[in-house]
Amino acid sequence: MAQRYRYRPALFYLLVFVLTWSFWFAAIFTANGRAALPLMFLGLCVPAVTAVCFVIFSGSRALRADLWRKLLHAACIHPGNLLAAVALFAAIVVVSILVSLLVGQPISQFSLTADFSFSVGGSSALLTILLAAVIEELGWRGYGEDAIAQYHSWFKESILFGLIWSAWHLPLFWVPGTYHAGLRALGPLYALNFLVSVVPLGFITTWVYVKNGRSMLACIIFHLFVNFFQEKIAMTPLTKCVETVVITAAAVAIVLCNRDLFFERRHIGKLPDMGSV
Repeated sequence: MAQRYRYRPALFYLLVFVLTWSFWFAAIFTANGRAALPLMFLGLCVPAVTAVCFVIFSGSRALRADLWRKLLHAACIHPGNLLAAVALFAAIVVVSILVSLLVGQPISQFSLTADFSFSVGGSSALLTILLAAVIEELGWRGYGEDAIAQYHSWFKESILFGLIWSAWHLPLFWVPGTYHAGLRALGPLYALNFLVSVVPLGFITTWVYVKNGRSMLACIIFHLFVNFFQEKIAMTPLTKCVETVVITAAAVAIVLCNRDLFFERRHIGKLPDMGSV
């Protein structure tokens, strides 16, 4: 029997942070916005490239096959589960806006924005959020999430990954033209709100991932919808703070309704050999 592959989460995340932050800090100190754009893109690609390299050079046929299955095998997706996740996030947005009306926010938030809120070096924001969804998920679901889940329950994995995912974004708050820099310009509360919101969102994404047979494609679709809702629905910055509370409540409800999924330990030590779980 072939020896089971040993995931290396510490090395993976160390490389991801060092390389991503190197590119993004270079972008911060680049005066020319157009010159910052390729540095931003290279930093965004680091988790995906690192994940693919770890898989290719793993020596594990099971790990390679699992990557292709998660990315290309649409049969892993349960359409009802994915639709429920997208509908849930849409409901989160609606509830957040309704609650915000109680503190004086405008009802005009129930509309689409005329344009996107950011652009790095004149780049297309729509293309940016599309690429971010695809490239990030290739890295996180391609290797990063499983590297933690191989040793922990999905609940503990969601906490650890959520904190890592949140911290990974930090340099973006100082890169001119990014969505995150726009939040920092509004005030530290709004930047902190983004970082906090990423953690409960990680629980929801884990739920999407596992409920759809560890499908990377399902997470890409969900991530894309989240990015689109966040950019094109005319929520005020204050409403996005309310939204974080609503996302947290939704994450708690998901965990309580899916206790076996989050707290089972049957998968530990058996990824990727067991395929979909």
